[in-house]
Amino acid sequence: MEKETAAPATELEIPGECQYAAGEPAVVRPSQPTPRHTLYLSNLDDQRFLRFSIKYLYVFTAAAAVPADALRAALARVLVDYYPLAGRLRASDEDEGKLVVDCNAEGALFAEAALPGLTAGEFLRGRARPHKSWRKLLYRVDAQSFVAVPPLVVQVVPFGTLNQVTRLGCGGMILCTAINHCLCDGIGTSQFLHAWARAARAGSGSGRDIDADDLAPPFHDRRALRPRCPPRVAFTHPEYNPSTGNGGGGGDAPSLLAHVLGQPLAPVSLTFTAAHLLRLKRQCAPPLKCTSFEALAAHVWRAWVRALDPPGALRVKLLFSVNVRRRVKPELPRGYYGNGFVLGCAESPAAALAASARQGVRLVQEAKECVDDDYVRSMVDLLEERRGARPDLAASLVISAWTRLGLEELDFGGGTPAHMGPLTSEIYCVFLPVVGDPHGVTVLVSVPQAAADRFQHYCLGFLKDMDVDAIAKN
Repeated sequence: MEKETAAPATELEIPGECQYAAGEPAVVRPSQPTPRHTLYLSNLDDQRFLRFSIKYLYVFTAAAAVPADALRAALARVLVDYYPLAGRLRASDEDEGKLVVDCNAEGALFAEAALPGLTAGEFLRGRARPHKSWRKLLYRVDAQSFVAVPPLVVQVVPFGTLNQVTRLGCGGMILCTAINHCLCDGIGTSQFLHAWARAARAGSGSGRDIDADDLAPPFHDRRALRPRCPPRVAFTHPEYNPSTGNGGGGGDAPSLLAHVLGQPLAPVSLTFTAAHLLRLKRQCAPPLKCTSFEALAAHVWRAWVRALDPPGALRVKLLFSVNVRRRVKPELPRGYYGNGFVLGCAESPAAALAASARQGVRLVQEAKECVDDDYVRSMVDLLEERRGARPDLAASLVISAWTRLGLEELDFGGGTPAHMGPLTSEIYCVFLPVVGDPHGVTVLVSVPQAAADRFQHYCLGFLKDMDVDAIAKN
């Protein structure tokens, strides 16, 4: 087979503005009465670095699009079960620095807009790299940013599910959702979205309820992750503590983050097929048994470090989410949709990581292996003792895996999306599912423009003698 070359994708800038039929968005409240109470949020839920919304972007072709009225009605029905998403956040009256949810059925926002000049085909041709103009596809609430809101007035910031349905000129549909991260993690958002989709299918009479038995009812109570009394921090938790022993007495550490943020950024999107991932797993010498995530996470981390070229003695970190639902004792109940993850942390001097692909994989594995019930309880206690603690990002790459969550399989009754992904590209890295390829992974991350070509080169270098290259979209 003739060797393919990596082809750059065009970036799609969306002109004009969304046209709203009724001006303000609708407020969608649960269709039936719901419990009224205050919901406790665990220390994993309301920690400072999660005080933002997870924003998903879906593109449906005309064949898969469903009427906005059907989506709105289904949303009202599913909010009966997921009633905290129709509530409002506020500062706790009892615990300073903590947030709670007033389950008061105030409702979710639902905006319907038109964008006649854009077709699904045009959008899909430029879908690989989010453009800043895509932000207009989600209704912007007139409020302060989540992080900037003082705890005492956080209740005035709408949260939960922000839904914007945008009609395309071809008859297709863009659906953007922003779900507050303090209420749900990735698994939880997928659970909610699939429940919403099932409600829409039931309302349309499509009969496609093949996943009904797989959907557990939502489990709201977060007290299984309460801190111990007194708190007992038994581990060093490098994910939250600055590295020691960096070259120059640690003075170089802040400069790497400043280096990234102080330059124009360029999004890089690379798609790895199952064959690419198999090759990646086999390149370790001597051989090392590992998962696709472990191999790809270590590979991207190493490429990121090599592209940025920090001092060799600088200790760099990889932070990634580890699902703890089955790691804690007792296990979290089925249907738990709150934040059931902690950060795993791999750490290495930059030079040592750059010199050995195998070293990176082992570090990722060791970071995962250490996360057990004791480690999770210790982290919860750490966040109790250090309210407001944030992860150490001074010299860290953060990876969030959206794969194997079923996000790309969302079906509201007309079929699955032609595309799903984030609304924006950030300096944290996202592993995305590939529509139509259950074993593929798209890596999306923004890096300094000056380092983008090097980063892509280091990511794809191991494919130089393969018949098929990764689909490079930089």
